[in-house]
Amino acid sequence: MFESSRPLRLTLYVFLILAGAVLAATLAIRHAERQALVEDAARANQQLGLYATSLHTLIERYRALPVVLALDPELRSALKGPLSPEQQDALNRKLEQINGAAQSSTLELLDHTGLAIAASNWRLPSSYVGHNYSFRPYFSQTRTQGTGRFYAVGVTSGIPGYFLSSAVTDDDGRFLGAMVVKLEFPELEREWRQGSDTLLVSDARGIIFIANQPGWRYRLLQPLSDSDHAELKATRQYDKQPLTPLKFESLHRFDDNSDLARVEGPEGNADYLWESLPLTAEGWTLHLLRRPQVAFEDIRNAALAAAGSWLALVFLLLFLNQRWRLAKMRQRSREELEQLVEERTRDLRTAQDGLVQSAKLAALGQMSAALAHEINQPLTAQRMQLATLRLLLDHGRVDDAYKALKPVDDMLTRMAALTGHLKTFARKSPSGLRERLDLAAVVDQSLELLDTRLRDEQVSTVLHLTRPAWVRGDAIRLEQVLINLLRNALDAMRDKPCKRLEIRLEADEQQWRLSVIDNGTGIAEENLAKVFDPFFTTKPVGDGLGIGLAVSFAIVHESGGRLSADNHVNGAVFTLTLPIDPEANGAC
Repeated sequence: MFESSRPLRLTLYVFLILAGAVLAATLAIRHAERQALVEDAARANQQLGLYATSLHTLIERYRALPVVLALDPELRSALKGPLSPEQQDALNRKLEQINGAAQSSTLELLDHTGLAIAASNWRLPSSYVGHNYSFRPYFSQTRTQGTGRFYAVGVTSGIPGYFLSSAVTDDDGRFLGAMVVKLEFPELEREWRQGSDTLLVSDARGIIFIANQPGWRYRLLQPLSDSDHAELKATRQYDKQPLTPLKFESLHRFDDNSDLARVEGPEGNADYLWESLPLTAEGWTLHLLRRPQVAFEDIRNAALAAAGSWLALVFLLLFLNQRWRLAKMRQRSREELEQLVEERTRDLRTAQDGLVQSAKLAALGQMSAALAHEINQPLTAQRMQLATLRLLLDHGRVDDAYKALKPVDDMLTRMAALTGHLKTFARKSPSGLRERLDLAAVVDQSLELLDTRLRDEQVSTVLHLTRPAWVRGDAIRLEQVLINLLRNALDAMRDKPCKRLEIRLEADEQQWRLSVIDNGTGIAEENLAKVFDPFFTTKPVGDGLGIGLAVSFAIVHESGGRLSADNHVNGAVFTLTLPIDPEANGAC
C-alpha cells in the first residue's frame, strides 16, 4: 500500500509545481499588463502636454491682435460718429488686408450696441456686416471687463470658432465698441488627425466642441441642467447642433485625470486609456483617448521569467529538502551501523540513491537558475529598448528607431528639457500678473531661445548683466518683449559682415535699465517717434505687421516701466526700464 501511494504523491507534487508555475505566470502577466498600462498612460500624458502646447500656442498667437487693433485711430474714429459708405468700404478693406496678413479666420468691428459695422469677410454671402451680436457673451464681457472670449458656432456662417475681443474706447475711457477676432481650428484638427489617438476638447459644461475624429463632436460628458439649456439657447453657442450624451464607465483609475475607460463611441464599445488635462486659462479640458497597447513579447517574457523563477525556487527547496533528508539518513545509518551489516548496506544503498537523486536535482536547479538568469538579463535590456523604440515611434521618428540607443537617449533628454520650457513659455499668463522675478534670468532664457539664430548668423554677443535684478512683472510677457527687441536687432544687422550684439543690465537710481545695442543700420530720425505705433514697420511687405514693438510697449507700460528707442554711433539702442522691487534687499 505504501509503494502504491508514492506515484500518487509524486503526481500530486508535479501537479502542485505546475499549478504554481501557471499561477506565477498568470500573476506576472497581469502585473506586466498593469505596468504596461501605467507606462502607456504616462506616455499618453506627455503627448497630451504637447497637444495642449500646440493649442495654447495657436490661441496666444492671436490674443494680442484685437487689443492692438483697438488702438487704431481709424477704427476708433469710425465708432464715434456716423459712418459713410465710403468709410465703411475702407474699413472693410483694411480689416480684410490685416486678416490676410495675420492669417486669422475673421476680423469684425462692433459698435456699442453690438452691431457689426465692418468685417474682413464683407465680400462673402455670410458677411458679418449688418448683424447684431450683442447676445454673444464675449460682447457683454468686453463691455464690462474690457476683453472677452467665447467659443461658439457662428450664427451667420455656421462655422464654429473661438472669438477673442477687446474694447475700443475713446480718450476718456468711454466704451465705443469691440474689436473681435475669430479663430477656427481646421488645421489643428487635421494635424491632430494624423496620429492614431482620439483628441477631444470640452468646455466647462462637458460639451465636446473640438474633435479630430468624426462622430465625437457635440457629445456630452455630463448631463446639462435646466439653466445650462437656457443659457445655451440664449447665447446660441452651439446653434442648431444636437447634443447627445457620450456613454462611458471607468474600469481603472490611475489618478484624477487618468483612467482606463470603456467608451461607447462612434465605432462601438472599446476600451481606452483616457487622459485629461485641464486648460485653466480657457476653462476647457483637453482629452486624449488611446487604445491600450500591450506588447505580446513583454507578456510572454514576463510569464517565462515568472515561471522560471518559480521552478528555480521549487527546485532549490527540493534540493535543500533532499539535503536535509540525506543528512538525517546518514545520521540514522551511523546509529545502526553497529547493529546489522545488511541494514547498513541497505541504508548505504538508500543513501547512494539519494545522492544520485540529489545530484540530479542540484544539476536541474542550477540549469533552471542559469536559464532564469539568461532570460532575465536580455529581457530587461529588451524591455528598455522596446520602451525607447515605442516612444520614438509615437513621435513618428521611425528612422531614428534603428539607431544606437545612446544617441536616442541623448535626444530624448534634450526633448524633455525643451518642452519644460514652451509651457512655461506658452502657458497663458493670468491678467495683471505681478510676480517677483530676476530680469537677468529673463535675458538668459531669451538668449537660449535665440541661440540657434545667433550661432547661425555668427553674432558676437557681449553681456554686462548685474545679478540678481529683482523686479515685479510677468516673466513670460517680459521674455516676449526681450525676444522682440533681440529679433529686431538681428534683422537690423542682417547685411553687416561683423555683427555685434550688446546687452547691458544695470541699476539706475530706483530702476533697472536694460539696453539692447546693435551695430546695424540704425533708425531714421523721422521714424524714431513712430517705431512703437501699431502697424508701423520699415520692413518689406510680408516680413511683419508692425505690431511687435507696439505690443512690447504695451506690456512694459502695463508692468510699470518704459520702453524707448534711440540711435548711437554704430547702430540702434532700445532701452527698457522697470522699477526695482522694493523687497529686493531681503532677497536671497
